[in-house]
Amino acid sequence: MTTVTPGDDKPPTVIPESTDLLVVGAGPAGAAAAAHAARRGVDVALLDAAVFPRDKTCGDGLTPRAYSAMHSLGMDEFLADRPRIRGLELNGWGASRRVSWPSSPFGPVGSAVPRMELDDAVRRFAVDQGANMVEGAKAIGVQMTGDRIESVTVVRDGERRQITARNVIVADGVRSRLGKSLGRQWHRDTAYGVAARSYARSDRSDSEWMGSHLELRGPDGELLPGYGWVFPLGDGLVNVGVGALATARRPASMALRPVLENYAQMVSGEWSLAGPPEQITSALLPMGGAVSGVAGANWMLIGDAAACVNPLNGEGIDYAFETAEAAVSMLDSASDYSDAWPAHLRREYGAVFAAARRAAGLLTLPQTVPLLGRPGIRSATLMATVVRVMGNLLTPEDTDVIARAWRTAGRTASKVESRPPFT
Repeated sequence: MTTVTPGDDKPPTVIPESTDLLVVGAGPAGAAAAAHAARRGVDVALLDAAVFPRDKTCGDGLTPRAYSAMHSLGMDEFLADRPRIRGLELNGWGASRRVSWPSSPFGPVGSAVPRMELDDAVRRFAVDQGANMVEGAKAIGVQMTGDRIESVTVVRDGERRQITARNVIVADGVRSRLGKSLGRQWHRDTAYGVAARSYARSDRSDSEWMGSHLELRGPDGELLPGYGWVFPLGDGLVNVGVGALATARRPASMALRPVLENYAQMVSGEWSLAGPPEQITSALLPMGGAVSGVAGANWMLIGDAAACVNPLNGEGIDYAFETAEAAVSMLDSASDYSDAWPAHLRREYGAVFAAARRAAGLLTLPQTVPLLGRPGIRSATLMATVVRVMGNLLTPEDTDVIARAWRTAGRTASKVESRPPFT
C-alpha cells in the first residue's frame, strides 16, 4: 500500500462563506456526490474533518456493482491497473468452492483497493470536476429555519465559521455526527455489524479470487455469527478481516482483535502470509436502512450515513456511489426532500434491505450458522445464490425465480416489521 503523509505539499484551503451545495464528508459517497454536482456546473463545497489521504476501517473489496459504479462516474483510468477479481473462494466445514460473479448488468469483474487510496482518488476526481475541497474542517452544527438548513457551523484550527448553503448532502459516515444533530437515529433492533480489518504481506496478493470463510471461530474454537475475509490488493498486500452480526437483543460481545488474529493465523498457510496482521482497526456498522431522519427540506443523508449497507456482509461502497448520484439528481427534481428522499430510498432498497435484515437476524442465532452453512457450502447452486445476494447483484429488472422470491420476501418483511427501512 502506498504510504503518503497527510497534508504533504498542500496549501490551506479557504472555507467559503456560502455555496449552492455543501457536501459534508469526503468518503466515496460525498466525493462522488460532489463530482456529479460539479460536473453539472453546481457551485459545490466538499468538506471533511480529516486531511487526506486518511485511513478508514473497510474490507477494501469492490463488487462488480461498485466497480461498475466507479466506471460510470468516470474513474476508468484509476481502475485500469487495479486487481481484477473474478469471484469468491468460499470456505467452511471442510469444503471449499470457487464461485464466479453471477451474470448481472454490472459485468463479471470486481476489484480491491485500500480505502486510503480509494477515498483520496475519488476526492481528487471531484476536485478535478470543479468541487471546492475543504479539508481539516469539522461540521459541528446547523442553523435551521423550520426544517431547512440555513447554514452549517464549521470548526478548523479552533476557528468557527458559518457556511450558508442552499442545499446540504450529509455523507459523514456510519456515526454521522451532523446527521445526528439533524435528528438521525440509528435503530439497533435489526441486525448491525461489527468488523475489524488488518493488512498482511502475502505471496497471493495478485489472486483473482477474494477469500471468504463462512465458518468463523474464536480463539477458543467457538463458532461465531459472522465470516472472515482475505481480499487481494495486488501490491504484495492482502486485507484480512472479520465481521460479525448482532442485534440489540443479541449484541456482539466478542473482542474482535483476538478473533482477527486467530483468523489470520488460520489462513496464514492458505494465503502465504509473511507475518502477523498489522494496522488493525474496527468499526460498528448500521445496516439495511436501520436509521430514521434521513432528509429535510433542503438536506439528505447518503451512503453509510443513511445506513445503505448490505446487512449480510457490510458492503456499502456500491450504495455510496448510487445514493450520491441519486441525491444530486433530486436537487433538480424536487423542491423539498423531506418525503421525496426517504421514498426514493425505500423504493430502491427497502424490499431487499428488509429481506436481508431478516436473514441477518437469523444468522445471529448460534444454531443457524452450521445448520445452513454445512450443507450450503457443498451446493454450487446455493453458493451462487449466496454470492449474488451478498454481492448486491440482484436488480429490479431481474425476473428469475431467485430474484422474484427475494423481492417477495422483502415486501413481506417490510409489511410485518414494526420499523421498515428508512422509517
